[in-house]
Amino acid sequence: MMTIRLDPQLENTINKIAHQLGVSKSELVRKSITEFIDKLDKPSPWELGSNLFGNYKSEQTNLSSDRKALIKEKIRAKR
Repeated sequence: MMTIRLDPQLENTINKIAHQLGVSKSELVRKSITEFIDKLDKPSPWELGSNLFGNYKSEQTNLSSDRKALIKEKIRAKR
């Protein structure tokens, strides 16, 4: 069992959301804490791919800004 103190604005927000979802305030807080803890345990997409980002470089520095023109150029070259 745990008791926490909330500022009135947060408590009102919890009351409204719990009512909208049709769950008790305790259930809403339990689920929220569980979800928060689960997210802490899982690595973010950035953390998962951090060893890959920036490892493969292109000589072209305009790939994102001129992508449409570059694609059109590639398609014309295949014709």
